Amino acid sequence: MNTLTQRRLGAAEQATRSVSKPFLNPYLAGMLLGLVLLATYMVTGRGLGATAGFAAVATWMTSVVSPAHLQASVVHLKYWNDGVPLLNWTLFLLLGALIGAAISGWQGQRFSLTIERGPRVTDGQRLLLAFAGGFVAACGAKLAKGCTSGQALTGSSILNVGSLVFLVAVFAGAFGLAYFVRKEWL
Repeated sequence: MNTLTQRRLGAAEQATRSVSKPFLNPYLAGMLLGLVLLATYMVTGRGLGATAGFAAVATWMTSVVSPAHLQASVVHLKYWNDGVPLLNWTLFLLLGALIGAAISGWQGQRFSLTIERGPRVTDGQRLLLAFAGGFVAACGAKLAKGCTSGQALTGSSILNVGSLVFLVAVFAGAFGLAYFVRKEWL
């Protein structure tokens, strides 16, 4: 690590980096993710995706606030689950991913509540940018009828042409935008 990088890191972050365990080999992690995807197909008959979990929560919230609107909405009824929208299996998938990430961070000695940001960005700016990016991604996932996990992982694993185009567009867009937002991280 060069001296410029060391100056950018805070003392607490330097201490965390020095004791944390190395990350899992990305090729092994990719193979394990593929096995999880295969197991999901075998157990549930469909692939991975998180959008339905959020839609189940929105359906439940709608049923609490306005049951009449729910009955009139064909979109929400898809996530109704015979009157128990919170039993949607993708909601449990999301909870499992959150718990698994926490366990992985703890086991790898990297568990800490921090705001990752570049040296020229304040915590508030970083949180605002993260919220804006998440909002745009959520709107895009709803418009595309699937999130990046559903489109990229599940769709491309079954060679869905739309998902493959989506995957290429995501990488092209990220590379094209990286130049313009690099100051946020450098």
